[in-house]
Amino acid sequence: MSESKPEPGEKPRTPPRSPSGDNRRGAIAGLIIALLILGIGWWLARDLTSASKMQDCLMSGRTNCNVIEPAR
Repeated sequence: MSESKPEPGEKPRTPPRSPSGDNRRGAIAGLIIALLILGIGWWLARDLTSASKMQDCLMSGRTNCNVIEPAR
């Protein structure tokens, strides 16, 4: 297989670029965003559960609410 040089004034041929790199980059970015949203949702759910348990304890009239076990 021999390569021919382009004629003067003619653009050199470049192999067509595969769009698979762009597809992978977008898929990885989407995966990272989805994991980030999942992590924030998990943290928020745990925080709200903890706050809810604290409120329930305080509303029942207890004074030792700071020793409640953390949410599991």
